[in-house]
Amino acid sequence: MADFRIEKDSLGELQVPADALYGVQTQRAVVNFPITGMRPWRAFIWSMALIKRAAADVNRDLGLLEADKARAIAEAATEVMDGKWDSQFVVDPVQAGAGTSHNMNSNEVIANLATERMGGRRGNYIVKPNDDVNMAQSTNDTIPTAIRLGCLWRLDELLAALDNLRAALEAKAVEFDGIVKSGRTHLQDAVPVRLGQEFGGYAKAVGRDRERIARAAEGLRRLGIGGTATGTGLNAHPEYHARMVKRLGEISGIKLYESDNLFESMQSQADAADFSASLRTLAVTLTRLANDFRLLSSGPTTGLDEIRLPAVQPGSSIMPGKVNPVLAEMLNMAMFHVQGCDLTVTLAAQAGQLELNVMMPIIAHNLFEAMQVTIGAVNAFTERCVKGIVAQREKAEGWLGKNAIVATALNPLIGYMTAAELVKDAMKRNLTIREVAAERIGRGDLKHKDTGQPMTMADIDAVLGDVRKLTEGGLGGPAGG
Repeated sequence: MADFRIEKDSLGELQVPADALYGVQTQRAVVNFPITGMRPWRAFIWSMALIKRAAADVNRDLGLLEADKARAIAEAATEVMDGKWDSQFVVDPVQAGAGTSHNMNSNEVIANLATERMGGRRGNYIVKPNDDVNMAQSTNDTIPTAIRLGCLWRLDELLAALDNLRAALEAKAVEFDGIVKSGRTHLQDAVPVRLGQEFGGYAKAVGRDRERIARAAEGLRRLGIGGTATGTGLNAHPEYHARMVKRLGEISGIKLYESDNLFESMQSQADAADFSASLRTLAVTLTRLANDFRLLSSGPTTGLDEIRLPAVQPGSSIMPGKVNPVLAEMLNMAMFHVQGCDLTVTLAAQAGQLELNVMMPIIAHNLFEAMQVTIGAVNAFTERCVKGIVAQREKAEGWLGKNAIVATALNPLIGYMTAAELVKDAMKRNLTIREVAAERIGRGDLKHKDTGQPMTMADIDAVLGDVRKLTEGGLGGPAGG
């Protein structure tokens, strides 16, 4: 047998691999776009197949598609949704504008599967790719709809990963609440904080980013399916749009809304850009968090060493015993990649003209890639790093004991300028604030800024004696309670 078959489209004949479920238009794309060597993300395959399945049901119910063809299309599309035929989706993510090649890849695979169900052979279409599988559709409304559906398909998975990370950070916040350490601003000594407060801040930041993502995803629920080529709905039944949105929601279990303007839904990729931006903001937060973990675990003998990250693999091929913060480094790299994906989405979203944005394939690819990278990176970071962090209480409290900036708590008693003098003297002579204060009290030249009365060590100890109180706000000393 020949290893190819001949198929024909509007441009003429072309050889197609004999065993391929895709057809001539997909093969043209394979030949024309050998760009990245990558394939479509599973989310893109699933979401397009979902559209084809729903359309078969809707067009059947509207009396536009024969019941046997509709059933064959729906069964074939379901197999594609389930991942059975992923190997047949071969169009490079960087392809012809708008995504016609990906749409036709979906149409041809499903048409051939449906044709075989009806007793036909691949390439001899009983169920036609354009007339049947693509009935009442255009690339111009299916691709933007698929982008939205594909993101929503993995939304719960992404939110669950963030919930797990937030919970792990919150658990560490509770575990580390009793450890008082030196705060740092500008990477310089600052007033005390509790290690648990630092981790509580991380948890809250992740939680807020989770809320941003969920809010942005609401815009993706508005579907423009039924606008067909330009938003007018030409070649689609007047009830098609509303029925499609309902049927897509029924099949997927995803909450979806009708578009209040099909032209806007096809012209604009602003909802996709907004969702991408929410992922970028999360990436910024996680980059900052990973950087903090690397700083706090630095050393261990020559750095801060206030926390120890789990040792998950050797850190050097030449330095024995070296262990690096590899999960934090991984998270940095992953989040840099996500921010790069967002830049691509942003540039592509602004590149639409008139009735269509032809950059949708690269928008789809980068959104689905950003979600994949984020979900994988967050899960690994949570399970392999955050949950195993151990605090170094002795080291943290040791750094705090050398921190002259605790004198800030004396401001209400002795004033800013006098406190600054104590700090400079302590740092110059490598003494503690308490030691410098004791010297000045012994000389009788450390006085209360308001009353002029000499300070006592009891006054100093009332403020600095319990450093945990310095992490709880308010005014120190007898005057502050």
